[in-house]
Amino acid sequence: MNLKDLAASLGLSQTTVSRALNGYPEVSEATRERVAEAARRHGYRPDSRARSLATGKAMAVGLVLPMRARQEIVNPVFGDFIAGATGVLTTRGYDIVLAIARDEDAPALYRSMLLKGRVDGLILQAPLTGDGRIALLRDLGMPFVVHGRISEHDEAYCWIDMDNAHAFHTATAHLLALGHRRIALINGLEAMDFARRRRAGFEAALAEHGLEADPALMTAAVMTEQYGHAEAMRMLALPEPPTAFLTSSMLIAIGTHRAILARGLRLGHDISVVTHDDGLSYLPNGTQEAPIFTATRSHVREHGAICAETLMKLIGAPQTPPFHTRLEAPLVIGPSSGPPPVI
Repeated sequence: MNLKDLAASLGLSQTTVSRALNGYPEVSEATRERVAEAARRHGYRPDSRARSLATGKAMAVGLVLPMRARQEIVNPVFGDFIAGATGVLTTRGYDIVLAIARDEDAPALYRSMLLKGRVDGLILQAPLTGDGRIALLRDLGMPFVVHGRISEHDEAYCWIDMDNAHAFHTATAHLLALGHRRIALINGLEAMDFARRRRAGFEAALAEHGLEADPALMTAAVMTEQYGHAEAMRMLALPEPPTAFLTSSMLIAIGTHRAILARGLRLGHDISVVTHDDGLSYLPNGTQEAPIFTATRSHVREHGAICAETLMKLIGAPQTPPFHTRLEAPLVIGPSSGPPPVI
């Protein structure tokens, strides 16, 4: 199917369809979504090389993954995020330029992408607290959108983020309502803004019940199954072990569950676990009807799609003022949480 056929099937002009696919602001959101859906349904994808010659644009978006640990490239969160973003970009005739860089190398890479005209915009992933990349991209004048945010400059740029503090406040409140008082937090790297916000939500919920977080029951590191297992084993061996765990990812939760089983304990009876679930395609939390873990759920693939849609708008209208999308993560109740055992 070509552009003419797609426009005819929708009863729209070719110009309107082209502008909708390119994110021009004069096309209504309803029309843009209708055209994008039709393009996906019919498998229509504009020729990016031809459009690049016609428009003078690269017809590509850059995504630089942070290499903060060896396993980041196979992190299932990134995989689902990229899938969501690519699903939107391909219908608009855009390619995605994927790169991996250490934090200290990222500025040079962004400058190179801009100077060589390789991309028309950028998606910034996994921001750190006080992340200097945001100021750099603003100075470079490149359209960009951040998946996440940094607390010091929330209003100065476009971002899409889950309300991490609220999600972990809700999860902690759920455990407190069940009667737990010794609650452990196995968090992600707290140099990253999302993890710092999660800890803040956890501590705020405890404080509302007159409790202080026990440093022995809080830890932060790269989110892997092995990390979850090791930290849960350590905490369960304490003289006063936790009766519940709050974990920052499904991988950590799986490792925590393995530790619980190794100690001869029963999940949801002897020990409770509440986790965050990114709605991962290849690591699901059971099914919608029968989750394995009680979890705060926010689909990262949807985040990728929203980031791509937002960036398309910015590329089409670079003077658009910064706007923000804050997503909620509802608590899904599963069999992994229950009252603490009676001693």
